[in-house]
Amino acid sequence: MDIQLYNTLTKKKEVFKPIHDGQVGMYHCGPTVYDRAHIGNLRAYVFADTLRRVFEYNDYTVNQVINITDVGHLTSDADAGEDKMTKALIRENMPLTLSAMREVATKYFEAFVEDLKELHIELPQSFPRASDTIKEDIELIQKLEENGFTYITSDGVYFDTSKFKGYGTLGGNSIEEKTDVRGRIGENTEKKNFRDFAIWKLSAKQQVAKEIVSIGWESPWGKGFPGWHIECSTMSRMLLGQPFDIHTGGIDHISVHHNNEIAQSEAAFDQPLAHYWMHNEFITIKKGKMAKSQGNYITLDTLEHEHISPLAYRYWLLTAHYRSPVNFTYSAVTSAQTALIRLLSVVSGYGTGGSISEAYREPFQVFINDDLDIPRALALIWDLIKDTNIKDVDKRATLIDFDRVLGLGLDAVSPLEHATPASAHEIPPEIQALADAREEARKAKEWVKADALRSEIQERGFDVVDTESGFSIIPR
Repeated sequence: MDIQLYNTLTKKKEVFKPIHDGQVGMYHCGPTVYDRAHIGNLRAYVFADTLRRVFEYNDYTVNQVINITDVGHLTSDADAGEDKMTKALIRENMPLTLSAMREVATKYFEAFVEDLKELHIELPQSFPRASDTIKEDIELIQKLEENGFTYITSDGVYFDTSKFKGYGTLGGNSIEEKTDVRGRIGENTEKKNFRDFAIWKLSAKQQVAKEIVSIGWESPWGKGFPGWHIECSTMSRMLLGQPFDIHTGGIDHISVHHNNEIAQSEAAFDQPLAHYWMHNEFITIKKGKMAKSQGNYITLDTLEHEHISPLAYRYWLLTAHYRSPVNFTYSAVTSAQTALIRLLSVVSGYGTGGSISEAYREPFQVFINDDLDIPRALALIWDLIKDTNIKDVDKRATLIDFDRVLGLGLDAVSPLEHATPASAHEIPPEIQALADAREEARKAKEWVKADALRSEIQERGFDVVDTESGFSIIPR
């Protein structure tokens, strides 16, 4: 069965044709690890994970790369502002050294990986770090220099976009959009063209105590660091070759970052960087884009503090198409959590064994293969649950098969006929969180709150039994 994907490059849905039969190479723009990822950032990786799962459901072998930016990303997303990693060092009172930068990057990289695991996102085959590919970045810049695409200014080496005739192929960066784009690319009087971008930035000198220091690596152009865009071109080519199949990212990457990647990669090697470009839409909150720079964001920890499971957030994301903008509200995600708990409860009520229903599997595959139409696939599972012509054991087998794409952990739900003891039964994390909150309320003698939490737990299909040593949770 064909897989159709919306290609930002051609601005239409296309039948996917792999470079190598039965295989797909995917590169996803990863986080800049100067702080915790927020749930808006994480939408990109739920999308990338769903894409990977759809290919695996269709029996493809997937080679997936998520890069880790731990140097070179300036606060403007272009050529101006403070380096985000340097900003993290200052914020955390760490010395301005490469080793300290590596340390803080590792801290937030590990937190990012934990977030992925909480969301049931399959880890990629590769997590390359920008700071590990400086030598290769320099070699790529030298290749561009030899091909006549660079020039030097007082603050670094720039790519001359006027020399690359296909610049802006993804859109969002044309001459007609000059005013809007200039705000993203920044003003620099030494640039030949407002769209030109840095591929090597010279290190700025900063005073620390009584010393003048600068962070960076030695290069033929002076001590500095690679531009954010050159890092992705290097890492994707190293691990996937050029061209590779699919490049993804948020829609904010289209106009600058991804157009710049295409320009420098194709100028260096005279062949496409990737055949398919896919982009997920934003999550907004309080009528604005969710962004750390605006202090307008929420982390997974924030959700869990509000007794919302990361998997409920994943479920909520799956209810909207990846190319649709969504507005985050706690009520919307709480409703998604209620639906997820109901789904888990239904699955736990079915027996083991059974066979996958082809009457449902076929339309499910049609939906997911149609540019990841997961909302329609989710609607189908509720049709399946209500279908009295399908045996319960077959429903369970079919739902677990579908969960290979959905990633909601349905295969970990034990049928109730085997449960006794909540200790032997996997309790959904959101139910555990409610029970923990109830226990805290009891200890604080907040009896009204404790009773309200018990009622909520019961409404969701579980009982809390108090014991001398604490409490137990038992499915109803």
